[in-house]
Amino acid sequence: MAVILIVDDNETVREGLAHVAKKLGHTPVLASSGGAGVEAFKQKRADFVITDLKMEGGTGVDVLKGVSALDPDVPIMIITGFGTVETAVEAMKLGAFDFITKPIQPEVVRLKIERALELCATRRGRRKADAMSDYLTAEADGKFPDLVGSGEKMAIVRRTVQKIAASDTTVFIAGESGTGKELVARAIHRLSKRANGPFIKVNCGALTETLLESELFGHEKGAFTGAVKQKLGRFELADQGTLFLDEIGDIPPAMQVKLLRALQEQEFERVGGEHPIKVDVRVLSATNKDLEAEVASGRFRQDLYFRLHVLPVKLPPLRERREDIPHLCTHFIAKLGPKTNARVRAVGDAALGRIMAYHWPGNVRELENAIEQALVFAEGDEITPNALPQFLQGGAEEDALSVPRELSLPEILDDLERQLILKAYTKAGRVKTETARLLGIKTSALYYKLEKYGIE
Repeated sequence: MAVILIVDDNETVREGLAHVAKKLGHTPVLASSGGAGVEAFKQKRADFVITDLKMEGGTGVDVLKGVSALDPDVPIMIITGFGTVETAVEAMKLGAFDFITKPIQPEVVRLKIERALELCATRRGRRKADAMSDYLTAEADGKFPDLVGSGEKMAIVRRTVQKIAASDTTVFIAGESGTGKELVARAIHRLSKRANGPFIKVNCGALTETLLESELFGHEKGAFTGAVKQKLGRFELADQGTLFLDEIGDIPPAMQVKLLRALQEQEFERVGGEHPIKVDVRVLSATNKDLEAEVASGRFRQDLYFRLHVLPVKLPPLRERREDIPHLCTHFIAKLGPKTNARVRAVGDAALGRIMAYHWPGNVRELENAIEQALVFAEGDEITPNALPQFLQGGAEEDALSVPRELSLPEILDDLERQLILKAYTKAGRVKTETARLLGIKTSALYYKLEKYGIE
């Protein structure tokens, strides 16, 4: 139920109002002065505030201003002992939702509490709807500040995320390590109707089977050695929100059965518990494994796969969206620069050539780490090859690709791709299958690109 903050320097009034709130099933929080009331609101946000107008140690006006600054959606009712029209009007001018005069009648308080909570719910619902509308109509970078990239592949990912966020169905996010699966999961949660609920993450690959069961479902005191107190599991913590199961492909077979039941019934028991616990949780899962191959091999249950794989999102590796690399570099400089090297404004041409030429097996995460290291070692206002990590410096200077900055970005990217293909083709002794392997692309794609760039 609701939390109601009651601020009055008269203990009898405080206790009387608290009794009414409890009878209605709400939780009262009490304070004896305006200053204490604002502090109490900071500690535990209330859904409705009832405050006396005249008190020592901070008045009802102080409560009005302090609470409204923290949460403008919370209705505030003033208690006055004077009962004049002038006093009531002044309270309303200050932003009060309503007023009540002494002596206080419990029946009147009940009615005003109900009206206030309805108003609070309406205000918060409207604010969330407005925020969602703004979110959906903003530019792509504004909607998905962490899903950086202007290329078509990332545009597809953003459109997919926006569509599936409105549903409450399970989502399966596939992609290599470092492609940003958790960022996608968080974006889905932020855009969903559960945005005000918790976002809880579990790394299923980092825990043993016993620990994973306890993390997911919790345990009772004494359930096993070391269980000195009851622990709530991640399913319970994610109630009314989103649960993100990362590295889902690493879950042991026995746990797969228990997870399947929890997904199907939205119900589970804590380890050592006897009573089922119902929850309302949306589950997002992710893996860098080929889960279809895991199912075919018998290592992953097919029924669990189908339960998880309802709405799929596929994240492309960085090598397949090289056009986004300059944007990502700029993004990471802006993100990391203030704490590492605020002088740096850009990546120099020579350094960008090396960055573009690299195949990035660790994907976006590896690129971010490389930019952070380069920022530490950069000496001027741009990143040079000497500041890059050793694996990007290579041997001779001539190994770097040149960046013809007088061209447009699409022309620059085409030219860099041509240089990269030619370099790999030469290194592979003009053997096309080996060239494709070095580039991490299919042989058929290589044939197309050789023809596109006129490479004999």
